[in-house]
Amino acid sequence: MSLHIPPALKHRRFFYLWAGLLISVAGSQMQISALFWHIRTLTGTPNPLALGSIGLVRILPVVVFSVISGPVADSFNRRWILFITQSGLALIALTLAILTFTGHIALWHIYALTAAQAAVASFDTPARQAMTPNLVPAKDLANAFSMQSIAFDTGAVVGPMLGGLVIAALGQAYTYLFNAISFLAVIVALLLIGRVSQDMTKATQVSLSAVREGVHFIFSRPIILSTMLLDFVATFFASANTMMPIVARDILKVDEVGYGILSSAQSIGSVLAALIISQLPVLRRQGPVFLGAVIVFGMATIVFGVAHVFVLAMLALLLMGAGDAVSTIIRNTIRQLQTPDHLRGRMVSINQVFFNGGPQLGEVEAGIVAQFFGVPFCIVSGGVGCILGVLLIVLKWPQLRLYNGEEPALASSPAD
Repeated sequence: MSLHIPPALKHRRFFYLWAGLLISVAGSQMQISALFWHIRTLTGTPNPLALGSIGLVRILPVVVFSVISGPVADSFNRRWILFITQSGLALIALTLAILTFTGHIALWHIYALTAAQAAVASFDTPARQAMTPNLVPAKDLANAFSMQSIAFDTGAVVGPMLGGLVIAALGQAYTYLFNAISFLAVIVALLLIGRVSQDMTKATQVSLSAVREGVHFIFSRPIILSTMLLDFVATFFASANTMMPIVARDILKVDEVGYGILSSAQSIGSVLAALIISQLPVLRRQGPVFLGAVIVFGMATIVFGVAHVFVLAMLALLLMGAGDAVSTIIRNTIRQLQTPDHLRGRMVSINQVFFNGGPQLGEVEAGIVAQFFGVPFCIVSGGVGCILGVLLIVLKWPQLRLYNGEEPALASSPAD
């Protein structure tokens, strides 16, 4: 099969955003992996609770601000929201860099700035995801999310690997500085995109009634609600990344570079899977494929938990990434196609409580379980919980198993 240009990239404005994300996500992922290494360094000894606490400080702002971030994305210009959020994220990364350069950095600084970053991102995600269907027609939306997955996962491959090299060669502070600079890529892309069409005919006030309307919509759509719950359950019980510094440093006995490679492995698997999907003209039997991908993710997590050899750990992480990419592409496509444009911001803002809440609360759970029962048990039990969660949700919502991808869409097709 010969490679062809993915349909979504033929739309100029989407291509600009995609290219900007490709650069920016690499910087963000470099910072995320560097933060975990930084915490491990500052504590001086293996401290699962210190690592797990990063999840708690991330999820609390998301829960608080997601109440209003959805109505904001539906009521105001999404492109201008992204200008503001991307600039804010750059300033937070720059603050981390300055504190580290000057030697004043402490654990509470990392937690406080991570919380601030999560608060800003809670406005960024609904605006960005809700704007994507305004950049490509509905027929190319699955491909657009496939390409976004490639951008995020490529950044997640390059970022941690660069992070390990940067920490070893230049020092911890430069990972934060380079991340701050990387946000300029999205800001430039937004300038090049220009005005973006948005359905404002049903624009709502930022109010409690607007929030209730979004919640009611989600609970009235079982196919959307079931994917959100499955997203939460799977990521809650399969948060192996939090323990990565301990696995790398204390179980597999590798240095910063080895840690960077391990941190990138899951994303390498994601990129490979997303590339394959991007070449498919149509993705059939989306429900069964989605469920199978989450089960693969859980099984690979179990293998990673018992691995004491670097190569086996790498292979398990590659499979975890592939399963995660397939499930992410399908669930994002389902939700966007089944949501009208005037409700997309609220749908995404409520959904981010699930997809951020799962891994972030999972990090807290992983820290507690690892503290009492050890890191391997923590990871293995998480993989088992992930698989059990899939089975329970399918029993409750069997229509998810029957979803094909050809169901009528509620999303409008914007002019490009």
